[in-house]
Amino acid sequence: MGAAAFVLDARGSVLLVRHTYGRLNWELPGGVSEPGESAIETALRELREETGLRATADRMTGVYYEPEVDAHHLVVACTVESAEAPLPASAEISDCAYWPASELPRPISSFTIQRIEDALGDPQPLLSVVPRREWLE
Repeated sequence: MGAAAFVLDARGSVLLVRHTYGRLNWELPGGVSEPGESAIETALRELREETGLRATADRMTGVYYEPEVDAHHLVVACTVESAEAPLPASAEISDCAYWPASELPRPISSFTIQRIEDALGDPQPLLSVVPRREWLE
């Protein structure tokens, strides 16, 4: 199981991190749960590990199942506890920044865009099945 943190700044821009591996893509801060860890704990830990930011969890914005890799992904809307800027805090992250939802950076996956749109929109169904990912360059 994996979990991601959905964080907005005061202007309503979305926090994204850029990976140093794979496609060097932009992504919501997040990762795989550790043994005995809840999805909420995972999202908050990954946010802290990747950006240095501490936050509180507000609500779930989506639960996704990706059959291609047999994995569940959960997204947790979070409120950052201080006004400090996010900084790459892990060797896995080369950059982190807030982006307007209408101007998301590339490369980014269709799945990341879907999770952002879902978090900004109406409440989601119980479970969303993820179609095969497309990569947007």
